[in-house]
Amino acid sequence: MFTTRQRFTLTAALLIGSVLGLSGCYENTIATNTAPIPQAPIALTATLNGTSEKPTSTTSAATGTFTGSIDRTSRVLSYTVTFAGITPNAGHLHRITNADGTGGVAIPFASLTSPIIGSTSTLRQTQIDSMTNGFFYANLHTAAYPAGEIRGDIKVK
Repeated sequence: MFTTRQRFTLTAALLIGSVLGLSGCYENTIATNTAPIPQAPIALTATLNGTSEKPTSTTSAATGTFTGSIDRTSRVLSYTVTFAGITPNAGHLHRITNADGTGGVAIPFASLTSPIIGSTSTLRQTQIDSMTNGFFYANLHTAAYPAGEIRGDIKVK
């Protein structure tokens, strides 16, 4: 029926096809059994000063910084706010919702003593998206400037 040469060619073709078929299965097995690589936290930063205050800047000499980190898995924001030259009576993170660059309080600070160290409960994805797209700011308020004495727009670091 088949010559030796034909049998050899057929056997070689079947062997090559089997190896190629099995290697494709091996790659699929690896891909489905590999744990995902965790994503790094989202680092955030802001510099607080009177000239950044909106809708009207202040002449305050006070300064401050905001540093934050959002854990992508838990969706928790951990933050530190430091400041000097000010005695705040309120402090918050605001979400910008108005055309003048202001907005309502979204996250009140845990304390008003520098450094303010705090964390949030689980954030909604819309809050994370707004924060990473520049629609949040840190603000410290005083009796002299009840609408806010120093402010910093939050940006991804």
